[in-house]
Amino acid sequence: MKFSDKVASITPSSTLAITAKAKELRAEGHDVIGLGAGEPDFNTPDYIIEASYRSMKEGHTKYTPAAGMPQLKSAIAKKLKEDQGLDYANDEIIVTCGAKHSLSSLFQTILEDGDEVIIPTPYWVSYPEQVKISGGVPVFVEGKESSQFKLTAEQLEKSITAKTKAVIINSPSNPTGVMYEKDELAALGEVCLKHNILIVSDEIYEKLIYGGKEHVSIAEISPELKNQTMIVNGVSKSHSMTGWRIGFTAGNKEIIKYMSNLASHTTSNPAAASQFGALAAYEEDDGSVENMRNAFEDRLNKVYQKLNDIPGFSCVKPQGAFYLFPNVKEAVNNSPYATTDEWVKALLEEEKVAVVPGSGFGAPDNIRLSYATSLEQFESALERIRRFTEKHSE
Repeated sequence: MKFSDKVASITPSSTLAITAKAKELRAEGHDVIGLGAGEPDFNTPDYIIEASYRSMKEGHTKYTPAAGMPQLKSAIAKKLKEDQGLDYANDEIIVTCGAKHSLSSLFQTILEDGDEVIIPTPYWVSYPEQVKISGGVPVFVEGKESSQFKLTAEQLEKSITAKTKAVIINSPSNPTGVMYEKDELAALGEVCLKHNILIVSDEIYEKLIYGGKEHVSIAEISPELKNQTMIVNGVSKSHSMTGWRIGFTAGNKEIIKYMSNLASHTTSNPAAASQFGALAAYEEDDGSVENMRNAFEDRLNKVYQKLNDIPGFSCVKPQGAFYLFPNVKEAVNNSPYATTDEWVKALLEEEKVAVVPGSGFGAPDNIRLSYATSLEQFESALERIRRFTEKHSE
Protein backbone atom coordinates (compact mmCIF):
# COMPACT_ATOMS: atom_id res chain seq x y z
CA MET A 1 0.00 0.00 0.00
CA LYS A 2 1.20 3.50 -0.81
CA PHE A 3 0.64 5.88 2.07
CA SER A 4 -0.04 9.60 1.92
CA ASP A 5 3.18 11.58 1.51
CA LYS A 6 1.93 13.99 4.17
CA VAL A 7 1.45 11.25 6.73
CA ALA A 8 4.66 9.47 5.77
CA SER A 9 6.61 12.68 6.41
CA ILE A 10 5.46 12.96 10.03
CA THR A 11 8.17 12.69 12.68
CA PRO A 12 6.94 10.76 15.75
CA SER A 13 6.56 12.80 18.93
CA SER A 14 9.78 12.57 20.95
CA THR A 15 7.95 13.39 24.18
CA LEU A 16 5.47 10.55 23.76
CA ALA A 17 8.26 8.18 22.67
CA ILE A 18 10.38 8.81 25.77
CA THR A 19 7.32 8.50 28.03
CA ALA A 20 6.41 5.18 26.41
CA LYS A 21 9.96 3.85 26.89
CA ALA A 22 9.93 4.87 30.54
CA LYS A 23 6.61 3.07 31.07
CA GLU A 24 8.04 -0.02 29.38
CA LEU A 25 11.02 -0.08 31.73
CA ARG A 26 8.75 0.42 34.75
CA ALA A 27 6.64 -2.52 33.63
CA GLU A 28 9.83 -4.61 33.65
CA GLY A 29 10.34 -3.69 37.30
CA HIS A 30 12.90 -0.89 36.95
CA ASP A 31 12.87 2.18 39.22
CA VAL A 32 12.39 4.78 36.50
CA ILE A 33 11.97 8.49 37.12
CA GLY A 34 10.14 10.04 34.19
CA LEU A 35 10.74 13.72 33.52
CA GLY A 36 9.28 13.71 30.05
CA ALA A 37 5.57 14.20 30.61
CA GLY A 38 3.93 17.44 29.55
CA GLU A 39 1.08 17.30 32.02
CA PRO A 40 0.56 18.37 35.65
CA ASP A 41 0.97 15.64 38.26
CA PHE A 42 -2.18 16.83 40.07
CA ASN A 43 -5.61 15.33 39.59
CA THR A 44 -8.36 17.44 38.05
CA PRO A 45 -10.05 19.48 40.85
CA ASP A 46 -13.03 17.76 42.45
CA TYR A 47 -15.52 20.51 41.60
CA ILE A 48 -14.81 19.98 37.88
CA ILE A 49 -15.17 16.20 38.12
CA GLU A 50 -18.43 16.57 40.04
CA ALA A 51 -19.84 19.04 37.51
CA SER A 52 -19.06 16.66 34.66
CA TYR A 53 -20.58 13.70 36.50
CA ARG A 54 -23.68 15.73 37.34
CA SER A 55 -24.12 16.70 33.69
CA MET A 56 -24.15 13.05 32.65
CA LYS A 57 -26.63 12.10 35.37
CA GLU A 58 -28.87 14.94 34.13
CA GLY A 59 -28.89 13.49 30.63
CA HIS A 60 -26.36 15.74 28.86
CA THR A 61 -24.84 12.82 26.95
CA LYS A 62 -25.79 13.72 23.38
CA TYR A 63 -24.24 15.66 20.53
CA THR A 64 -23.50 19.34 21.05
CA PRO A 65 -22.91 21.96 18.34
CA ALA A 66 -19.72 21.17 16.41
CA ALA A 67 -18.07 24.40 17.59
CA GLY A 68 -18.95 23.77 21.24
CA MET A 69 -21.79 24.48 23.64
CA PRO A 70 -22.95 28.13 23.56
CA GLN A 71 -22.72 28.43 27.35
CA LEU A 72 -19.10 27.23 27.31
CA LYS A 73 -18.22 29.68 24.54
CA SER A 74 -19.81 32.45 26.61
CA ALA A 75 -17.73 31.41 29.63
CA ILE A 76 -14.58 31.49 27.48
CA ALA A 77 -15.52 34.95 26.22
CA LYS A 78 -15.96 36.10 29.83
CA LYS A 79 -12.56 34.65 30.77
CA LEU A 80 -10.87 36.47 27.86
CA LYS A 81 -12.55 39.72 28.90
CA GLU A 82 -11.55 39.38 32.55
CA ASP A 83 -7.98 38.17 31.95
CA GLN A 84 -6.95 40.08 28.83
CA GLY A 85 -9.60 42.77 28.44
CA LEU A 86 -10.57 41.31 25.07
CA ASP A 87 -14.11 41.22 23.66
CA TYR A 88 -15.13 38.17 21.63
CA ALA A 89 -18.58 37.12 20.45
CA ASN A 90 -19.57 33.46 20.47
CA ASP A 91 -19.13 33.22 16.70
CA GLU A 92 -15.49 34.24 17.19
CA ILE A 93 -14.79 31.20 19.40
CA ILE A 94 -14.58 27.48 18.68
CA VAL A 95 -14.27 24.79 21.34
CA THR A 96 -12.03 21.93 20.21
CA CYS A 97 -10.79 18.51 21.33
CA GLY A 98 -7.78 20.06 23.06
CA ALA A 99 -5.50 22.96 22.09
CA LYS A 100 -3.58 20.56 19.82
CA HIS A 101 -6.78 20.04 17.84
CA SER A 102 -7.26 23.81 17.73
CA LEU A 103 -3.86 24.28 16.16
CA SER A 104 -4.30 21.43 13.70
CA SER A 105 -7.72 22.69 12.58
CA LEU A 106 -6.44 26.24 12.29
CA PHE A 107 -3.54 25.23 10.03
CA GLN A 108 -5.83 23.08 7.87
CA THR A 109 -8.13 26.08 7.54
CA ILE A 110 -5.60 28.77 6.63
CA LEU A 111 -2.85 26.95 4.73
CA GLU A 112 -2.61 26.06 1.07
CA ASP A 113 0.19 23.90 -0.33
CA GLY A 114 3.48 25.77 -0.12
CA ASP A 115 2.37 28.42 2.38
CA GLU A 116 5.07 29.14 4.96
CA VAL A 117 4.67 29.33 8.72
CA ILE A 118 7.47 30.88 10.76
CA ILE A 119 8.29 28.79 13.83
CA PRO A 120 10.86 30.07 16.35
CA THR A 121 13.17 27.42 17.78
CA PRO A 122 13.04 25.79 20.27
CA TYR A 123 9.46 24.85 19.41
CA TRP A 124 6.80 22.48 20.68
CA VAL A 125 7.30 19.22 18.80
CA SER A 126 3.90 19.20 17.06
CA TYR A 127 4.04 22.64 15.40
CA PRO A 128 6.09 21.67 12.33
CA GLU A 129 4.32 18.34 11.89
CA GLN A 130 0.89 20.00 11.95
CA VAL A 131 2.03 22.58 9.41
CA LYS A 132 3.38 19.86 7.11
CA ILE A 133 0.21 17.75 7.37
CA SER A 134 -1.75 20.84 6.31
CA GLY A 135 0.41 21.30 3.21
CA GLY A 136 2.44 24.13 4.66
CA VAL A 137 6.18 24.62 4.98
CA PRO A 138 7.74 25.19 8.43
CA VAL A 139 10.34 27.97 8.41
CA PHE A 140 12.55 27.74 11.48
CA VAL A 141 14.14 30.81 13.03
CA GLU A 142 16.63 30.23 15.82
CA GLY A 143 15.76 31.66 19.19
CA LYS A 144 19.19 32.20 20.66
CA GLU A 145 19.94 31.32 24.26
CA SER A 146 21.55 34.76 24.66
CA SER A 147 18.11 36.25 23.89
CA GLN A 148 16.30 33.78 26.18
CA PHE A 149 15.30 31.78 23.08
CA LYS A 150 12.91 34.51 21.96
CA LEU A 151 12.25 35.56 18.36
CA THR A 152 13.17 39.19 17.67
CA ALA A 153 11.40 41.59 15.35
CA GLU A 154 14.55 41.81 13.23
CA GLN A 155 14.69 38.03 12.82
CA LEU A 156 11.01 37.91 11.93
CA GLU A 157 11.39 40.64 9.31
CA LYS A 158 14.28 38.81 7.62
CA SER A 159 12.36 35.51 7.53
CA ILE A 160 9.26 36.78 5.74
CA THR A 161 8.78 35.87 2.08
CA ALA A 162 5.94 36.19 -0.41
CA LYS A 163 4.72 32.78 0.81
CA THR A 164 4.65 33.58 4.54
CA LYS A 165 1.15 33.05 5.93
CA ALA A 166 1.60 32.98 9.71
CA VAL A 167 3.97 33.05 12.65
CA ILE A 168 3.61 31.05 15.87
CA ILE A 169 4.20 32.73 19.23
CA ASN A 170 4.15 30.49 22.31
CA SER A 171 4.32 32.38 25.61
CA PRO A 172 5.05 30.96 28.14
CA SER A 173 7.00 28.55 26.00
CA ASN A 174 7.17 24.81 25.78
CA PRO A 175 9.99 23.74 26.08
CA THR A 176 11.88 26.73 27.52
CA GLY A 177 9.36 28.26 29.93
CA VAL A 178 10.34 31.79 28.86
CA MET A 179 7.81 34.58 28.29
CA TYR A 180 7.67 37.50 25.90
CA GLU A 181 7.47 40.98 27.41
CA LYS A 182 4.85 43.44 26.17
CA ASP A 183 7.36 45.55 24.23
CA GLU A 184 8.77 42.44 22.53
CA LEU A 185 5.29 41.37 21.47
CA ALA A 186 4.50 44.88 20.24
CA ALA A 187 7.62 44.87 18.06
CA LEU A 188 6.74 41.48 16.58
CA GLY A 189 3.17 42.63 16.05
CA GLU A 190 4.30 45.70 14.14
CA VAL A 191 6.14 43.47 11.66
CA CYS A 192 3.13 41.18 11.29
CA LEU A 193 0.80 44.11 10.61
CA LYS A 194 3.23 45.56 8.08
CA HIS A 195 3.31 42.31 6.10
CA ASN A 196 -0.23 41.09 6.89
CA ILE A 197 1.04 37.97 8.66
CA LEU A 198 -1.44 36.03 10.80
CA ILE A 199 -0.32 35.57 14.42
CA VAL A 200 -1.00 32.19 16.03
CA SER A 201 -0.69 32.87 19.76
CA ASP A 202 -0.41 29.65 21.78
CA GLU A 203 -1.23 30.65 25.36
CA ILE A 204 -1.89 27.24 26.90
CA TYR A 205 0.49 27.87 29.84
CA GLU A 206 -0.80 31.36 30.68
CA LYS A 207 -1.93 30.42 34.20
CA LEU A 208 1.43 28.86 35.16
CA ILE A 209 3.63 31.93 35.61
CA TYR A 210 6.18 32.64 38.32
CA GLY A 211 8.14 35.43 39.97
CA GLY A 212 5.20 37.80 40.16
CA LYS A 213 5.07 38.24 36.39
CA GLU A 214 1.84 38.64 34.46
CA HIS A 215 0.87 37.07 31.18
CA VAL A 216 0.42 39.40 28.20
CA SER A 217 -1.38 38.31 25.05
CA ILE A 218 -0.23 39.96 21.84
CA ALA A 219 -3.94 40.37 21.00
CA GLU A 220 -4.46 42.80 23.88
CA ILE A 221 -1.81 45.30 22.74
CA SER A 222 -4.01 47.00 20.13
CA PRO A 223 -7.30 46.49 18.25
CA GLU A 224 -5.29 45.95 15.06
CA LEU A 225 -3.27 43.14 16.64
CA LYS A 226 -6.42 41.57 18.07
CA ASN A 227 -7.77 41.35 14.52
CA GLN A 228 -4.47 39.84 13.32
CA THR A 229 -4.29 37.18 16.07
CA MET A 230 -5.79 33.76 16.63
CA ILE A 231 -5.56 32.86 20.34
CA VAL A 232 -5.22 29.17 21.17
CA ASN A 233 -5.76 28.07 24.77
CA GLY A 234 -7.59 25.53 26.90
CA VAL A 235 -7.98 23.89 30.28
CA SER A 236 -5.40 21.10 29.92
CA LYS A 237 -2.52 22.75 31.76
CA SER A 238 -4.32 25.43 33.79
CA HIS A 239 -6.78 23.02 35.43
CA SER A 240 -4.86 19.74 35.09
CA MET A 241 -7.35 18.44 32.52
CA THR A 242 -5.04 16.98 29.87
CA GLY A 243 -7.15 13.85 29.40
CA TRP A 244 -10.41 15.76 29.08
CA ARG A 245 -9.36 17.20 25.68
CA ILE A 246 -10.90 20.66 25.73
CA GLY A 247 -9.21 23.61 24.04
CA PHE A 248 -10.39 26.67 22.16
CA THR A 249 -9.49 29.16 19.47
CA ALA A 250 -10.62 32.79 19.53
CA GLY A 251 -10.27 35.20 16.64
CA ASN A 252 -11.48 36.15 13.18
CA LYS A 253 -15.04 34.86 12.79
CA GLU A 254 -14.53 33.80 9.16
CA ILE A 255 -11.63 31.57 10.18
CA ILE A 256 -13.68 30.26 13.11
CA LYS A 257 -16.58 29.50 10.75
CA TYR A 258 -14.40 27.37 8.48
CA MET A 259 -12.80 25.65 11.46
CA SER A 260 -16.31 24.84 12.69
CA ASN A 261 -17.26 23.43 9.27
CA LEU A 262 -14.17 21.25 9.38
CA ALA A 263 -15.02 20.04 12.88
CA SER A 264 -18.54 19.08 11.76
CA HIS A 265 -17.02 16.52 9.39
CA THR A 266 -14.17 15.30 11.60
CA THR A 267 -14.98 15.28 15.32
CA SER A 268 -18.71 16.19 15.33
CA ASN A 269 -18.06 17.93 18.67
CA PRO A 270 -15.85 17.75 21.77
CA ALA A 271 -17.21 15.29 24.37
CA ALA A 272 -20.24 16.75 26.13
CA ALA A 273 -19.13 15.65 29.61
CA SER A 274 -15.72 17.27 29.05
CA GLN A 275 -17.37 20.51 27.97
CA PHE A 276 -19.43 20.62 31.15
CA GLY A 277 -16.25 20.04 33.12
CA ALA A 278 -14.55 22.92 31.29
CA LEU A 279 -17.60 25.10 31.93
CA ALA A 280 -17.19 24.53 35.66
CA ALA A 281 -13.45 25.21 35.37
CA TYR A 282 -14.12 28.65 33.89
CA GLU A 283 -17.14 29.55 36.03
CA GLU A 284 -15.96 28.31 39.44
CA ASP A 285 -12.74 28.43 41.43
CA ASP A 286 -11.91 26.56 44.64
CA GLY A 287 -8.30 27.76 44.79
CA SER A 288 -6.82 24.54 43.42
CA VAL A 289 -5.44 26.19 40.28
CA GLU A 290 -3.43 28.70 42.32
CA ASN A 291 -2.32 25.96 44.71
CA MET A 292 -0.95 24.00 41.76
CA ARG A 293 0.82 27.07 40.39
CA ASN A 294 2.38 27.72 43.80
CA ALA A 295 3.59 24.12 43.99
CA PHE A 296 5.26 24.38 40.58
CA GLU A 297 6.93 27.66 41.50
CA ASP A 298 8.21 26.19 44.75
CA ARG A 299 9.68 23.22 42.90
CA LEU A 300 11.30 25.45 40.30
CA ASN A 301 12.99 27.60 42.92
CA LYS A 302 14.28 24.56 44.80
CA VAL A 303 15.69 22.62 41.84
CA TYR A 304 16.85 25.31 39.40
CA GLN A 305 20.25 25.99 40.94
CA LYS A 306 20.86 22.29 41.60
CA LEU A 307 20.38 21.64 37.90
CA ASN A 308 22.71 24.47 36.93
CA ASP A 309 25.36 23.08 39.28
CA ILE A 310 25.65 19.82 37.33
CA PRO A 311 28.96 19.89 35.39
CA GLY A 312 28.44 20.90 31.75
CA PHE A 313 24.88 22.19 32.30
CA SER A 314 23.62 25.77 31.82
CA CYS A 315 19.98 26.73 31.97
CA VAL A 316 17.93 29.88 31.37
CA LYS A 317 15.53 30.21 34.30
CA PRO A 318 11.93 29.64 33.20
CA GLN A 319 9.22 32.19 33.94
CA GLY A 320 6.30 29.89 33.26
CA ALA A 321 5.08 26.39 32.29
CA PHE A 322 6.78 23.47 34.13
CA TYR A 323 9.90 22.69 32.11
CA LEU A 324 13.63 23.22 32.44
CA PHE A 325 15.58 23.30 29.18
CA PRO A 326 19.28 23.18 29.97
CA ASN A 327 22.06 23.32 27.41
CA VAL A 328 24.12 20.13 27.92
CA LYS A 329 26.53 20.52 25.01
CA GLU A 330 29.58 20.68 27.27
CA ALA A 331 28.51 17.58 29.22
CA VAL A 332 27.91 15.64 26.00
CA ASN A 333 31.19 16.81 24.43
CA ASN A 334 33.06 15.62 27.54
CA SER A 335 31.42 12.19 27.30
CA PRO A 336 31.91 9.23 24.94
CA TYR A 337 28.56 9.95 23.28
CA ALA A 338 28.44 11.62 19.87
CA THR A 339 25.07 13.32 20.24
CA THR A 340 22.66 14.49 22.91
CA ASP A 341 20.19 11.84 21.74
CA GLU A 342 22.74 9.09 22.44
CA TRP A 343 23.53 10.66 25.82
CA VAL A 344 19.82 10.74 26.74
CA LYS A 345 19.38 7.11 25.70
CA ALA A 346 22.34 6.02 27.84
CA LEU A 347 21.03 8.06 30.80
CA LEU A 348 17.73 6.18 30.64
CA GLU A 349 19.42 2.79 30.30
CA GLU A 350 21.99 3.30 33.06
CA GLU A 351 20.34 5.58 35.60
CA LYS A 352 16.70 5.04 34.67
CA VAL A 353 15.99 8.76 34.26
CA ALA A 354 13.82 9.71 31.29
CA VAL A 355 14.36 13.18 29.81
CA VAL A 356 13.49 14.42 26.32
CA PRO A 357 16.32 15.23 23.88
CA GLY A 358 16.21 18.75 22.50
CA SER A 359 16.48 17.54 18.91
CA GLY A 360 12.70 17.07 18.86
CA PHE A 361 12.32 20.77 19.74
CA GLY A 362 14.83 22.00 17.17
CA ALA A 363 17.58 22.48 19.78
CA PRO A 364 19.97 19.48 19.65
CA ASP A 365 22.28 20.83 22.38
CA ASN A 366 19.52 20.85 25.01
CA ILE A 367 17.31 18.47 26.97
CA ARG A 368 13.86 19.04 28.45
CA LEU A 369 13.02 18.07 32.01
CA SER A 370 9.49 18.41 33.35
CA TYR A 371 9.14 19.35 37.01
CA ALA A 372 5.51 18.25 36.91
CA THR A 373 6.58 15.54 39.31
CA SER A 374 7.19 15.42 43.05
CA LEU A 375 10.07 17.43 44.47
CA GLU A 376 11.51 14.26 46.00
CA GLN A 377 11.48 12.46 42.65
CA PHE A 378 12.97 15.42 40.79
CA GLU A 379 15.81 15.86 43.27
CA SER A 380 16.53 12.13 43.11
CA ALA A 381 16.64 12.39 39.31
CA LEU A 382 19.14 15.25 39.52
CA GLU A 383 21.38 13.15 41.75
CA ARG A 384 21.30 10.35 39.17
CA ILE A 385 22.00 12.77 36.32
CA ARG A 386 24.97 14.23 38.20
CA ARG A 387 26.31 10.74 38.87
CA PHE A 388 25.91 9.79 35.19
CA THR A 389 27.56 13.01 34.01
CA GLU A 390 30.55 12.66 36.33
CA LYS A 391 30.95 8.97 35.51
CA HIS A 392 31.17 9.67 31.77
CA SER A 393 33.23 12.87 31.95
CA GLU A 394 36.53 12.52 30.07
